Amino acid sequence: MKIVLLGTGNVATLLGRKFKAAGHRIVQVYGRNSAIASELAYELESESCSYWSVVTRDADVYLLAITDTALYEVDRELRLQNQLVVHTAGSVSIDVLKSVSANYGVLYPLQSLRKDSGIEINIPLLIDANNDAARRSLRKLAESISESVTDTGDEKRMRMHLAAVFVNNFTNHLFVMAEEFCKKYTLPFSQLYPLILETVHRLQYGSPAEMQTGPAYRGDNPTLNAHMEMLKNDPAIAKIYSLLSHSIIDYKGLSAV
Repeated sequence: MKIVLLGTGNVATLLGRKFKAAGHRIVQVYGRNSAIASELAYELESESCSYWSVVTRDADVYLLAITDTALYEVDRELRLQNQLVVHTAGSVSIDVLKSVSANYGVLYPLQSLRKDSGIEINIPLLIDANNDAARRSLRKLAESISESVTDTGDEKRMRMHLAAVFVNNFTNHLFVMAEEFCKKYTLPFSQLYPLILETVHRLQYGSPAEMQTGPAYRGDNPTLNAHMEMLKNDPAIAKIYSLLSHSIIDYKGLSAV
């Protein structure tokens, strides 16, 4: 397929690389920063542009990998006929594109993507389209770069995006807090790497609820109190520690009923 890539960030870059590797042709890369757009276009053996007015109108697919806010302004700048236009946002309705083309959809990568990620990274894709023909085309495109493609409407996709925030963004923030704590008390954060990997590895074999451990889960009040005492000079971490400990205690109590 001939693809126009609208965006130059992490998502656009990784998907662009995968599309190129799958044999698709990236005919144009659009980006507000002309230097960055030109750099990505060079990598993808394509052309670049920085103005909506010169975006080609004869491609098969237009992939919008731009900010959620910018998606609400696309219909002012881009009007197509029957070409398939899709966005990649997890929390924006498919209908944001209904004025852009007769065929539109969503291709949401359920993965944390960075430009320095290798092309072999596994990217589950959630897709949606406004009609059967568009859905078939989008599924064909999605399956060319992913072994996990699922048809998902707005509501389920948005809920999956919310769940993704918990398992990725919130979890990473806890790593940030742990690293800062280790730095403050001259502790080697790197010694926690095996524990981090084992925690995630176990999820292959059972529900997270079945894998839960720790002082809150055990009802070990002496250890909980000792930890809170150690955190008396770290109020931000103490707040999170108390909140999560109480959440674990409450969850265990409810699940035991």
